[in-house]
Amino acid sequence: MGEIKSTLELAMERTKKFAISEREKEEIKHQEIFRKATGLFHRYQEGLLTLYEIQREIDRMEEKAAKTVKEALLSRWIDALSLNEENERLFKGIEWLKEREPQELKQKFFRLLSQYQKEKEKVKEEVRIQLTEALRKDGIYGNAVEPKIEEGELWKKEQEKLDHPYQRKLEEIKEQLRGS
Repeated sequence: MGEIKSTLELAMERTKKFAISEREKEEIKHQEIFRKATGLFHRYQEGLLTLYEIQREIDRMEEKAAKTVKEALLSRWIDALSLNEENERLFKGIEWLKEREPQELKQKFFRLLSQYQKEKEKVKEEVRIQLTEALRKDGIYGNAVEPKIEEGELWKKEQEKLDHPYQRKLEEIKEQLRGS
């Protein structure tokens, strides 16, 4: 009499010919680790995880995976530094992962950010004056007239001119953070 096989046994027999190579297994594992790092990055960014909780997650991983996750987090945090976003949380993460605190680079970054914001406000005021004058010439003026600066082509052009040198300096700081 024939043997009755379970669905699982039948499925396993059919999939034997679809075996995964060691290289493919490693790639799948690498992708899984990268997804884990990405999830930790986003949850930390959104304030849903603390550095302590991230450390606990990393402590549960095997050594190679933990190292990869730390490298990925550091890279993502450095890449996320921006002249237009909140950066304090990112620097806390970077400092946590670095063996020595990058205080000098942190100060350099925040000086650059301060200069950028001051310059941006100055340029914004100049654009506001130009737009107000243009509206006045068209017969539109008064206390209630408030030009929409950030929607205009003039602002976009001026901001692009302003952003270029500051972005270059920001990239230099990022490279120094990666190397330190």
